Amino acid sequence: MNIFRFSFQKNEDSVLLQKRYMSWRIRTFLAVYIGYCGFYLTRKNLSPALHIFSEELGIDVIDLGIITAAFSVTYGIGKFFCGILADRVNIRFFIASGLLLSSVINLFYGSLQNKALLVFFWGLNGFCQAIASPSIAKTLVYWFSPSERAEKWTWWGSSQTVGTLLAGALVAFLLKYSPDWRAVFYVPGLLGILVSVYMFCSLRDKPVSVGLPPVEEYHNDPLPVVLEKKNVSQWNTLKKYIFINPYIWYLSIALCCIYFVRLSTLDWIVKFLYDMRGFDKVQVVWFYNIMPLFGVPGGILGGYIVTHFFKGRCAPVILIYLLILLFAIYGFYTFASPAHMGLTCLFAAAIGFFVEAPKILIGGVMLSRVTVQEAMASADGFSSMVSYLFGTALGANLGAALLIDKWGWGVLYGACAVCVIFAIFFVLITWKKETSVTNS
Repeated sequence: MNIFRFSFQKNEDSVLLQKRYMSWRIRTFLAVYIGYCGFYLTRKNLSPALHIFSEELGIDVIDLGIITAAFSVTYGIGKFFCGILADRVNIRFFIASGLLLSSVINLFYGSLQNKALLVFFWGLNGFCQAIASPSIAKTLVYWFSPSERAEKWTWWGSSQTVGTLLAGALVAFLLKYSPDWRAVFYVPGLLGILVSVYMFCSLRDKPVSVGLPPVEEYHNDPLPVVLEKKNVSQWNTLKKYIFINPYIWYLSIALCCIYFVRLSTLDWIVKFLYDMRGFDKVQVVWFYNIMPLFGVPGGILGGYIVTHFFKGRCAPVILIYLLILLFAIYGFYTFASPAHMGLTCLFAAAIGFFVEAPKILIGGVMLSRVTVQEAMASADGFSSMVSYLFGTALGANLGAALLIDKWGWGVLYGACAVCVIFAIFFVLITWKKETSVTNS
């Protein structure tokens, strides 16, 4: 089945128009998918090379923490500001320039010696990286109609895992075969430049940019929320449809909870299994890879169910996923041990499988159903800022470390369960809103 094809009565003109539309949709989707992998190549290349990076440049653990923290802060805050810009500019230029700048930073980053410059430029890289997600969110809402967005969004979401795996494999290859360790920055930088050129050549801002009608009109699939008045200032649009829109806040809080669960279970799984449950050094790395790998089919299946069984409504599927996720968290903490290898694999895979779709659907598709198309990039940037700063930096990083240090692993996994319950609550609050826009 072609996921880019429309269903409607055909005549000679409509067949030609359909072919043009399908061609541009495939081209656009491939551009944002491959492009986001390119962004990941130029941001996930540092982590697998930290041991060599710190050794060659004489950087201690505290310095590494400052460098990575600089990225997190600029990335989180930058998402909101870049989202506001993305709603006003041509995405073709904006997103390609973000990847180009990030790639250029990578080309000279390994040659830097001054610690202040290392912090500054990796922080700048974080801001450049922040351009990607809001821009792609805008692209998806203009090229795909409301009832089909879930399927497309979750397919695109798999690019995050693919990009991470590609970056890790590339760094491992370069560290083994390249005569210069700085190739872990040079090669991703060069590849990023090529991908940025590809995105610039392939992307167009909206269907009308290439003489096609708006997708919601062509597909006869009305937008859930529309601007009440045309030619409204951006500030008034932001104020009404984001800042005082309660549903944006509900979904941002829910996404924050999901990020805490996702990264607390993933980033700390190696230490938990190695320190507390007696797994060896090789086994723990394998379990680390299980979760994101199973997240890919979990996200795609969730999007398929939303599109084909719930007419684009996300809340029912998200709630089912989150309820199963609760049991998966409990099962993993209870049964994880070398004596129960099968159950450990099962529950680790289940966490990855059932956390991915809620992350993508809440942070993308549901947002698009409670705000206007003209503010989608800003909404994505706002929710990403909240979830990244509070769910990731203060939550899954610092907060999780404090919970483990003060009260132990049981409290951390208990906190994950509580966050799932909070996410369920805030998704339930939006149930009526999503139902009303579906039936309107």
